[in-house]
Amino acid sequence: MLDALWLIPALCLAGACANLVLGTLRAPKAIVAVVGVGSVGAATAVAWATLWAYAGQPLAVVVRPYFTWISAGDITVNASLQLDPLSAVMTAFVTVVGLLIHVYSVGYMHGEGNAAFARYFAYLNLFMFAMLLLVLGSNLAVLFIGWEGVGLCSYLLIGYYYRQLWCAQAGMKAFIVNRIGDLGFLLAIFATLAAFGSLEFETVFPAAAADPASFGPEATVIALLLFVGAVGKSAQIPLYVWLPDAMAGPTPVSALIHAATMVTAGVYMVVRANVLFRLSPTAMLTVAVVGGVTAIFAATIGLVQNDIKKVLAYSTVSQLGYMFLATGVGAWVAAIFHVVTHAFFKACLFLGSGSVIHACGGEQDMRRMGGLRIHMPTTYWTFLAATLSIAGIPIFAGFFSKDEILTRTWAAGASDLNGFGDAYRVLWALAVAAALLTAFYMFRALFTTFHGSFRGPEEVAHHLHESPRSMTLPLVLLGVLSVVGGFVGLPGQLLHLEGLNLIERFLKPVVIPLAEVGGHAAEAAHGAHGIGLATEWLLVLVSVGAAAAGVLLARRFYLGAGAFLLPRRLAERLPLLHRMLLNKYWVDELYALLVIRPLRAAAGFCWRVVDELAIDTLLVNGTAFGVELGADLARYTTTGNIRNYALMVLAAAVGIAALLW
Repeated sequence: MLDALWLIPALCLAGACANLVLGTLRAPKAIVAVVGVGSVGAATAVAWATLWAYAGQPLAVVVRPYFTWISAGDITVNASLQLDPLSAVMTAFVTVVGLLIHVYSVGYMHGEGNAAFARYFAYLNLFMFAMLLLVLGSNLAVLFIGWEGVGLCSYLLIGYYYRQLWCAQAGMKAFIVNRIGDLGFLLAIFATLAAFGSLEFETVFPAAAADPASFGPEATVIALLLFVGAVGKSAQIPLYVWLPDAMAGPTPVSALIHAATMVTAGVYMVVRANVLFRLSPTAMLTVAVVGGVTAIFAATIGLVQNDIKKVLAYSTVSQLGYMFLATGVGAWVAAIFHVVTHAFFKACLFLGSGSVIHACGGEQDMRRMGGLRIHMPTTYWTFLAATLSIAGIPIFAGFFSKDEILTRTWAAGASDLNGFGDAYRVLWALAVAAALLTAFYMFRALFTTFHGSFRGPEEVAHHLHESPRSMTLPLVLLGVLSVVGGFVGLPGQLLHLEGLNLIERFLKPVVIPLAEVGGHAAEAAHGAHGIGLATEWLLVLVSVGAAAAGVLLARRFYLGAGAFLLPRRLAERLPLLHRMLLNKYWVDELYALLVIRPLRAAAGFCWRVVDELAIDTLLVNGTAFGVELGADLARYTTTGNIRNYALMVLAAAVGIAALLW
């Protein structure tokens, strides 16, 4: 089955091409759904059969080259795919979660016309192809093709309702902001080629690990440039602004972007290049600071958002911050572990919100909801499971991965990792605060949407109903995974059971040991610093206490007789703070003032002054006018009268004589 690796992305691409043809033929939706879901289902089956064959042998790196893509001098880039523990984990959850979202989409998008329905599934299939190509690529060039592919698909799907101006603008915003990060990624590719003469993972990373002293300076440059790409793709400060607006697309699209594909690509890429980051304490600290600050920053914005999808969007930005914080302290496995658990609970949350929006006739404002648990029990219980998971409540999936990140961040501060111990302690405190805020705003969304009484229009209240089985079945499966998905990463140290953390054992080969420099191991930022068992249990209690405090505070604010009264009074007492959070710190307005308006003014100047006046009027039209004027004047010299010509010859002779004299 390992030789069928190419089939995994190829089946998704075939589904996309087939649905584009079916869309032009306006084929029935049933055929489109069978092709769209069936192609991803087949890719999932092939992927899991391949992973089963891979797990049945000693874990190694399996590379399958298919043809030479670029050959120039000493540089050769192959179109090849690679299966190793990291790509295996990513492929496993991307295919499963992606398949569930495709199944959900059949019910959610049933109201679309035949052509639009086919277009939607073609884009969705193409998205899966690009993401699978990204995680299976064996070199930076193939990875970059998938990287750009998910960017293109995000533009197409976010702007799916392109006849609505704000949807089209949201798609363009995502595309343009990501181009900034992609420039950094491209420069990183060129820098890698210059330093190592290759883009193959199995050439670059072992070479860097074998000679840390030689490649240290280059590693810092490459790592920072790669992180610029990750900041754009995974929506970190300052390039996070596109992700909340990505809610303009259909809700299943939001689930796919936030949970299984695009935004996790940046985390995957950083973990894939962990050798280069470990050679650079500067790069590691930069990643940790950006991740930690983003986690708390986005969490504060999520506190007051009223659009249910916007709450989930800012929670994604915050959770991605946790993942980058993990990579910044060297907790590579914890970062991927949180990517996996986040895929389960965030997909469940987004699909649950889609179920709510579907029942409420397209309404997304939580202030016009309430009491839905009576009408939508399946959606409620699955949403509750996912909310408990993201809040970090024990036994739920998110608890294990988030607790591991917090513990490793504390350990980095306690061990004074790379001499930045104080910075890591501050980041740990920010992460704990973000955990409290996460529990608060997620249970605020739960209580506001599902508890109390319905606050929407009466005509909507009469039509409240549970979603069809095609939508609730994926919700149930994702809800179950939100509960049990964390058991693959049980903390063995806490339970005195070594080897209990299955995902850590599986991903261990991804972190290549670095060679010794001057007799000392060059693990500049490996993050493998132990702390005492008592300390680790205390950290667990702090983490759980923060989550519990957030839940209880949300219950106090949004449940019972005084529901919504306390937050209203708090907003009245702190109007500036409330307005600042509600307006998302005016970051979009700041970008409009400092970036968009100057660029628009510069573009207007180039258009009106440079293009129309200087080039069109003066250069092109002015030259033509000068030639025409000269011709008009010259024609008076060609009268056909011999006496005039004789006079001109005489005048010329006199002029020449005068000049010579």
